[in-house]
Amino acid sequence: MAFHGIRATEKSTDSLISAMMATGTSIVNRAAIQTTAALPVVIGRAPVHLTENPATYVNKAVLCNNFDEAAAALGYSDDWQNYELCEAMFSEFKLYGARPVVFINVLDPATHRTSVSGQSYDVKDNEVEINDSALLDSFIVKTNSYTTVAAVRNIDYTAAYNSEGKAVISIIEEGNLANATSIYISYTKINPAAVTYTDVIGGVNSDGAVKGLELIDMVYTQFGLVPGMIAAPGWSENPTVAAVMKAKAEKVSTIFPCIALVDIDTTQVKKYSDAYAWKSTNGYTAANQIVCWPCVRNGDMIFHMSTHLLGVIAAMDAENGDVPYMSPSNHTMQATGLCLKDGTEVLLAVDQANTLNYQGIVTGLNFSGGFKIWGNYTAIYPSSSDPKDIFICCRRMFDWQRRTFIQNYWQYVDQPLIPRVVRSLVDNERIRLNSLVARGYLLAADVQFYEDENPLTDLLAGKLRLHVTMTPPVPAQEIEEVVEYDVSSYTNLLQSISGGGEG
Repeated sequence: MAFHGIRATEKSTDSLISAMMATGTSIVNRAAIQTTAALPVVIGRAPVHLTENPATYVNKAVLCNNFDEAAAALGYSDDWQNYELCEAMFSEFKLYGARPVVFINVLDPATHRTSVSGQSYDVKDNEVEINDSALLDSFIVKTNSYTTVAAVRNIDYTAAYNSEGKAVISIIEEGNLANATSIYISYTKINPAAVTYTDVIGGVNSDGAVKGLELIDMVYTQFGLVPGMIAAPGWSENPTVAAVMKAKAEKVSTIFPCIALVDIDTTQVKKYSDAYAWKSTNGYTAANQIVCWPCVRNGDMIFHMSTHLLGVIAAMDAENGDVPYMSPSNHTMQATGLCLKDGTEVLLAVDQANTLNYQGIVTGLNFSGGFKIWGNYTAIYPSSSDPKDIFICCRRMFDWQRRTFIQNYWQYVDQPLIPRVVRSLVDNERIRLNSLVARGYLLAADVQFYEDENPLTDLLAGKLRLHVTMTPPVPAQEIEEVVEYDVSSYTNLLQSISGGGEG
């Protein structure tokens, strides 16, 4: 397929090691620049019926920088079982203070809706409360069931949601409902249960409308920000959704790589010992996936662990100059416990948590200083031993390097292919990489323009390649102290006594 622009690829570490051994040279490596390295894109359902215009953010990416902004755009409800985006809102903004976050709501009030037949409601203090997910513009209000003429909104009554999430019909004293002791109401409500995994996966309609996970490709062109993480809490437990997330994360906008955070279904996997079989059977085995088990509790609130991992990673990157060189393992979660989705408590000892880790599953552990994320490996482990793929921090650094290179040097596309342009590319990238090495984000890094990787036929076709090597640090996940008994003290004691010394 023809290509026009900048892209970045990788070589396996084994091939680099082989080249090093063959030439006797050492491996030098590459680095990254400042960007929103951990930008989360979260997809799911939102209570849009609570907003002024429920249709505004349906299958559209919305960038939010705080909780109030997200709630105004998408609505907020504590019913996280039906509205997963609210779980992410609360966790990202309230617990971790992370920003910005991109949300994609797939609940469409024009499609996912149910009609509620009319019934009589008693009027109290000129108001009627309806504890349902009613669409405010769908109310048909009459004085009784046999009246053919409906009251007019904002003339005979007003409709709005109160702070408790209840729809309130308020009678206007000058209107036709004045002095009514009961009114007859029918309406349409949104039906979150009508949303299926196919809505989350989405696609492109015949009319060109983009929906679901396909909207991830629009994030960069819409906001100028590259997704760093993709999450679909409550949906990533579906293997088909997880597979599409993995595919989208490989090439966002066809060129940017990122990672997908997915969960193991705790309604099926209730014991840690069953997690690996579920993970393997359902194909959660990619280098760009982080697999999580079980759920996380904070007080009475239950979260998917992927949601907390989003926040932990975002907070961690913010503390490290927005460079994703550190593993999220052993970083504090805002959690009070681990549990299944139904609230059943999960207790993990260190050896049990480590068993999950060495199966490529990230979990939580309460061992030193509260609950923390526990696990360094991506989902590809243990089937791979390549450090750039198996360690979360290394995988994220390679993804970030590729995203950053593309963003930084897109301006060079279509410039004349002359020595000055090539030298400028190499010099600028080397300066950037060296600065990351100097700050400790990389152990080493370098960039070269190799003749054998740029044959004449490619140069004549307008193609050039830079070869970047980089060494992100791996996590120090096994630290051992060796303690032994020093018998020399007794030897000195015997010598002291036999020599008549004191002590």
